[in-house]
Amino acid sequence: MKSWVYALAVAGSWVCSGGAWANASPVSIEIVAPDGRTFREFPVHTRDGSLRSYLQAEKGARYQVRVRNASGERLGLVIAVDGRNIISGKKSQLTRGEPMYVLGAWDTQSYAGWRANLDAINEFYFAEWSESYAEAFGDRSARGVIAVAVYREVAPPPALYQPFPEEERGAADSAPAAGAPPLARSSGSAGKAERQDRDESAGTGYGDRRVDRAVQVEFVARSDADSRHFIKYEWRDALCRKRVLECGEQNRFWDESTLGFAPPPPRRLR
Repeated sequence: MKSWVYALAVAGSWVCSGGAWANASPVSIEIVAPDGRTFREFPVHTRDGSLRSYLQAEKGARYQVRVRNASGERLGLVIAVDGRNIISGKKSQLTRGEPMYVLGAWDTQSYAGWRANLDAINEFYFAEWSESYAEAFGDRSARGVIAVAVYREVAPPPALYQPFPEEERGAADSAPAAGAPPLARSSGSAGKAERQDRDESAGTGYGDRRVDRAVQVEFVARSDADSRHFIKYEWRDALCRKRVLECGEQNRFWDESTLGFAPPPPRRLR
């Protein structure tokens, strides 16, 4: 059984301006089942530069957010489910100051639940909205949306060279860096109508606890997200009503859309 190590980033103090998020993202994102099966997704064309899609949710199914880093650099990921940061559980605005995961260069990781501590998570699963984690806080601001903001890293400014005696050099090299966060060892895995509508919506529950260890690392994110991804998950019936899915009953031997019927007559000139 393969283990994953997740890096949990703390907010940094350096700021770099510029860099609006673009259509070409350095990551690809899929929603997968624990066995690796991919949930059905339907991309949506947008004009704001963000990457959006619909996803068909399955009631009671556990899921994970799998992210592949196609770049040769570390990336910071602020991930929110139903508008709540999956590390802190707080309402998310997808900003650089929030807790985020760090994904290594060329790495792939799956984020499978609400983080309970550095050693464990409570698994994501598709639930009725009334059972969702966000509804427990009365937060309906981003129902049924999995959101990921991708941040590139700001390299720290180079240190000025100051020669000093060899014995002092040895002491300095062995001392911990000032202000560095503590590191945690890791050996394991990363009115009525309105009320009725709300209850029929899909949400994400606070599932079973399982081991999923993380370590705390230093990561300084740029001020603007490189890309933003939004996945709106819905039950199949809702996708049918929105015509994302073609759900009418079809006869494979009698497709009426391809049959030749008599068209209306053309207008005659008098």
